[in-house]
Amino acid sequence: MRLDHFNVKREKAEPIIALINIVFLMLIFFLVAAQIAPPLDGDIKLVSTQDLESRDPPDALIVLPDGLMTYRGASITPSQYFTIQQESHDGNLETIRLVPDRALSAVKLIDIGNELKALGAKKILVVTERGISE
Repeated sequence: MRLDHFNVKREKAEPIIALINIVFLMLIFFLVAAQIAPPLDGDIKLVSTQDLESRDPPDALIVLPDGLMTYRGASITPSQYFTIQQESHDGNLETIRLVPDRALSAVKLIDIGNELKALGAKKILVVTERGISE
């Protein structure tokens, strides 16, 4: 009596060996990385900058939420600022640092920038808070 061979479909084996190799290589990588960069000494305490007070750049033009501007603590107009800067920098106004308040509208900020450009500003830098990537 003759038995017919049935075509039995075999499922392909999952590449378990390849996965084990990858995990093993990752383990070796992290062990080597830990040896190259050892942790800091347990007795050291790092400096904390969280509670430091920040201050505005000394020659920056501060723009308050209502659009009023201050320079070194005194209220000022853009034309007065230019007069002061021209006297102190021999008329060279290459860069103006502008520190706007967060609540200042973008339209008002653009208007102030255009006014400074009309007075002769060559480059206006807007100083902002550094963003933290999350």
